[in-house]
Amino acid sequence: MTPPDLPTELKSALDARLHGLSRSDTAERSAVISKTYRDGGGSTAIRSEADALAYALARMPATYAAVTASLNALAEITPDFAPNSLLDVGAGPGTASWAAAEAFSSLTAFTLLDANSALRALALDLGGARLRGMSYRQGEAPAELARADAADLVVASYMIGEIGEAERTALADLMWAKTRDTLLVVEPGTPAGYARILGLRAQLIAAGAHVAAPCPHDGPCPLQAPDWCHFSQRLPRSQAHRQLKSAELAYEDERFAYVALTRTPTARRPARVLAQPVVSKVEVTAKLCTAQGLAITKVPRRAKADYADARRWRWGDAVMKEAP
Repeated sequence: MTPPDLPTELKSALDARLHGLSRSDTAERSAVISKTYRDGGGSTAIRSEADALAYALARMPATYAAVTASLNALAEITPDFAPNSLLDVGAGPGTASWAAAEAFSSLTAFTLLDANSALRALALDLGGARLRGMSYRQGEAPAELARADAADLVVASYMIGEIGEAERTALADLMWAKTRDTLLVVEPGTPAGYARILGLRAQLIAAGAHVAAPCPHDGPCPLQAPDWCHFSQRLPRSQAHRQLKSAELAYEDERFAYVALTRTPTARRPARVLAQPVVSKVEVTAKLCTAQGLAITKVPRRAKADYADARRWRWGDAVMKEAP
């Protein structure tokens, strides 16, 4: 599986751009940008090269980790999927494209779409050898999507929450129309992010899509409020990342929600671990989403092989055997 840490080439490129910059100024810019995102303003606060770099330093590692975890789950369910072309909607500094390039060595064509000129300039600057020949189109997503060629893999990461519901519905239809094989949508792991994923999921299943991950079925989500489906990916923090966020811990846990939709049903439909299992000397208790719905599975220690397997289950894992 692809590791959640930024590729060495990308980390080096970002670190090189830190030389000569004021860390305090970069941190202040990052804080303003983060607040604007939380308040629903999207990338409107990113107006300059310095703003774009501050955003990338603060958010690229976590976004990369979440998209990587989602792509790893997709690859596990569809091991023969080898896309040649990628369409990255709301690409920002190109984070999802980097994650996809690392996850799928088969990718050779990268088309990125975003309206923000500062993020586009940074993405082109960071692209390097791995994203050589990328096409980055600057403009609003619906218009640029309409003009773009279809791609084997379409990704929209942390962007559908930046637009209104009516525009989101239209964009989902357009993204699906441009998807030859698989569409991946990643959002923050909040109740609101999960709700957006659920809405898009239902809309596109009605249009003929099938869920590859995380759900083991195409039916309604079995979770009931206040519960919601989300996952967590731990990622290492560099020294610059810790300084930028005034953080002491050497790691960060990114909570995210996602759905991967395919044109054809997948052959494998494993259950999904929805929370970190509870391990005791007597049994392993795990909350699973199964093809039949929600299940609380208990694997007793007396079933030695199954118990040993269940002890290795982690939040977000695909599980082929639900119980002994």
